[in-house]
Amino acid sequence: MKGIVLAGGTGTRLYPLTLAVSKQLMPVYDKPMIYYPLSTLMLAGIREILIISTPHDLPRFRDLLGTGEDWGMSFSYAEQARPEGLAQAFVLGADFVGKDTVALILGDNLFYAKGFSHLLQKAAGLTTGGCVFAYQVRDPERYGVVELDAENRVTSIEEKPAKPKTNYAVPGLYFFDNRAIEVSKNLKPSARGELEIVDVIRYYLERGELQAQVLSRGTAWLDTGTHDSLQQAASFIEAVQNRQGLKISSPEEVAYRMGYIDRAKLRELGERVSKSDYGQYLIEVSHEGV
Repeated sequence: MKGIVLAGGTGTRLYPLTLAVSKQLMPVYDKPMIYYPLSTLMLAGIREILIISTPHDLPRFRDLLGTGEDWGMSFSYAEQARPEGLAQAFVLGADFVGKDTVALILGDNLFYAKGFSHLLQKAAGLTTGGCVFAYQVRDPERYGVVELDAENRVTSIEEKPAKPKTNYAVPGLYFFDNRAIEVSKNLKPSARGELEIVDVIRYYLERGELQAQVLSRGTAWLDTGTHDSLQQAASFIEAVQNRQGLKISSPEEVAYRMGYIDRAKLRELGERVSKSDYGQYLIEVSHEGV
């Protein structure tokens, strides 16, 4: 499976913070925002990832992430000249994905949960159909909302309904078979001129091929698209990390835990930035069990 991180857009809701820098390069406590969705895909077992961003911001993502080799990964890059809907990611990433299955995550979505990697790897193992996640929220009218049957098959989906049928919102993380590429290429823009991800989801729903993974009550799903939500996400990460002494969504640590790099490489990465708390943490992790 290939992975795509959609990190484009203009971040207008975060003005003036985003006048000079991409939203997904801004810090969420102690890490760039994009580290969080990247870590999610890495935990799913995905090692080839395409980062999509604006022509202006893409060089900065290259500077930050490079080729991915240091993390045992392979990163590619693609320009999104104009934001024309989430499903546009599959059109821009068609050559990258090739004939593989594909996962798409939005660059401003953060997840934290016990056992989350198991759910991710289960979703990433699909060979046909699609898989989305369902997360219970207080205000479902703000989101795409799914209705599920007893076996967690999706029976309906509505975009920001005035009277939601359920409280299950769909976060910005999607797994599809290769048909998502052609489906997206053949979509007609919506009334707001965008290729809508909900139309891709409906393709699988109408064929009875859409599953949902229900995220448990203890799961944190954070969207960092506004000033308040960005601050709340940073406060959450700070509180959990300081209480546990563990990092959330450290790609270097994820790479090590997943077996993408070895202990020596993790220690090397930590020593490169050893004057920082982050570097010291990586060095400490590399010494575990020694």
